[in-house]
Amino acid sequence: MTDVDQRYGGGEDNPLGGYAALAVTFATGAGVFAATAWRRGLRLPDTVPPWDVALLGVATFKASRLLTKDKVTSFLRAPFTRREGEGEGSEVMDAPRGTGLRRAVGDLVSCPFCTSAWVAGGLVGTYAVAPRAGRLLAAGLSAVVVSDWLQYAWTATEQKAQG
Repeated sequence: MTDVDQRYGGGEDNPLGGYAALAVTFATGAGVFAATAWRRGLRLPDTVPPWDVALLGVATFKASRLLTKDKVTSFLRAPFTRREGEGEGSEVMDAPRGTGLRRAVGDLVSCPFCTSAWVAGGLVGTYAVAPRAGRLLAAGLSAVVVSDWLQYAWTATEQKAQG
């Protein structure tokens, strides 16, 4: 742990170097996308309709939760996290493990709020390059959100009827 890490985190393990590497990776990806789009003459939309923003937002929510909390995606998180417990539905609670960059990635892949910026970047990039495909992908993820709510409503209705 560096002196900066100690002063910043009060002795806690804060992988600031790993966080910086992730931030540089994200910014580099966004820069490469922008440069490639510009070189290829891609005309980006002047505006994004509010409905598309809502659709992309719901899709970002669901994809972030799928990546960070779903049991079936735990194989992606396993190198960087450890299972701490079970959540509601098919969700699990993972905690980051390791130090440095491994810990920083563990923080990222176990936090839906953190992952959402990366997911939104991918979805917005898809929307910019291929709006119809972006909307279709976002609609599919949004449909899963609606399905999740219906599953919970059904379960609540069953429990109320039985009890």
